[in-house]
Amino acid sequence: MNAHTAQRILPVADIRRIEAAQGVNASPPLMERAGLAAARCALALFGEREGVVLVVAGPGNNGGDGYVVARLLREAGREVVVASMADPDRLPPDAAAAYGAWMAAGGSVVDDFVGGQWALVVDALLGIGVTRPVEGRLAEWIERINAFSCPVLSLDVPSGLDADTGVVYGVAVRATHTATFIAAKPGLLTLDGPDHCGTCSVHDLELDLDKAGGGRVIQPDSFAAWLKPRARNSHKGTHGEAGIVGGAAGMAGAALLAGRAALRLGAGRVYVGMLDAQVLSVDVLQPELMLRPAGDVPQLASALLVGCGLGQSEAALQIMRRALAFDGPLIIDADGLNLLGAQPALVTLLQARRRPTVLTPHPAEAGRLLRRDTHAVQASRIAAAVEIAQSLRAHVVLKGCGSIVATPQGGWSINTSGHAGLATAGTGDVLAGFIVALLAQGWPAEAALPAAVHLHGAAADLLLKEGVGPIGLTAGELADAGRRLLNAWIAARAV
Repeated sequence: MNAHTAQRILPVADIRRIEAAQGVNASPPLMERAGLAAARCALALFGEREGVVLVVAGPGNNGGDGYVVARLLREAGREVVVASMADPDRLPPDAAAAYGAWMAAGGSVVDDFVGGQWALVVDALLGIGVTRPVEGRLAEWIERINAFSCPVLSLDVPSGLDADTGVVYGVAVRATHTATFIAAKPGLLTLDGPDHCGTCSVHDLELDLDKAGGGRVIQPDSFAAWLKPRARNSHKGTHGEAGIVGGAAGMAGAALLAGRAALRLGAGRVYVGMLDAQVLSVDVLQPELMLRPAGDVPQLASALLVGCGLGQSEAALQIMRRALAFDGPLIIDADGLNLLGAQPALVTLLQARRRPTVLTPHPAEAGRLLRRDTHAVQASRIAAAVEIAQSLRAHVVLKGCGSIVATPQGGWSINTSGHAGLATAGTGDVLAGFIVALLAQGWPAEAALPAAVHLHGAAADLLLKEGVGPIGLTAGELADAGRRLLNAWIAARAV
């Protein structure tokens, strides 16, 4: 996704309302504006290369956008072939007008296409209206597009991808580039969307979005007010005490990873409470961590993280009851979430909390909290995250490709940093350590959670640029990269 300040994300229903309110009598018409924006993208992809453009136009307004693109590319001196299986007499009014303008300009339409030496394919088949499986000839055409080796530019959304959820309905175009209109769509940013949209550009078509709802793409600007340099006259107590409770037998590493991450992100002191008290008394690789019996940590902390390697024993359950009574910001991760999902009495305690709570479920943990299967969560990730946040009165990150951050008030945002290298054991513990460190330093949960999530992904992106990953990236490598980035962001705003 290209950089936009406070990038807005709008579901399809909101896009339709904006089109209805501002598109009537717009001059030039919205379809012309969209086609012009996409044609400029296509010409930029061409560069100085020669060749034929294939525009694959569908039966709706997305196909109309395609006819505008074809006409403008032809006017720019490019050779264009338009393929469509639609009946021109059954096109929607705007698309029919675009078809007529293409034909009047000397264009033509073929009813099929085969493999060829295309310089570029423009996918204008289905757009944002897909809500059911793509089958038959449409699916066949999408498979053909995916077999081409040339660049593929999708208009608005790769055909076959649900614009709201990122679900692929059987088959979807795998574009190298997507030009999306009015605002970013949730489905481009989460679940399967990032694997299908390629490099995505957003074109607002000169519409007024000030009163539009929706969500936002998380960026450093989202939490810039908290990116402040430290006062020279400060000490370790100034920067808070992060408490971490977990580390049952065989799972000490999870708590240690979280503790090390909290240190790297600036917590003044980090206490790690091990449920397995016999495991170790000092972390020889990170002796700055203060290891304590699990029950001693809550009273030492200004922000508390519970769950990393906690297990689900009776002792773990007692720890959870005590954590839910903690009078400060609380993060619940991993086995803490599993205990919540299995113990309704804990949910009641959680809902009664007066201090900020942060929950960090992956899709399976979210399913347990919602009493539904993982597939149902993934099929509607934003709705699932918002439901958890509102019902449990907590700030939530639903982890995964395009992590969803939701607030108790129903607001949501999507994180686009990070890559597949994060799909390895321990990275969630590092994220939880990032969150507790920022909360311990006084960040509000509204800023700390999106900041930690974005930083976590950005640290992986930084390592990738340096040749680390995606395959073989380890969780322990993220904390140092996160520290470097956080300090860089603060320094950049202090100039």
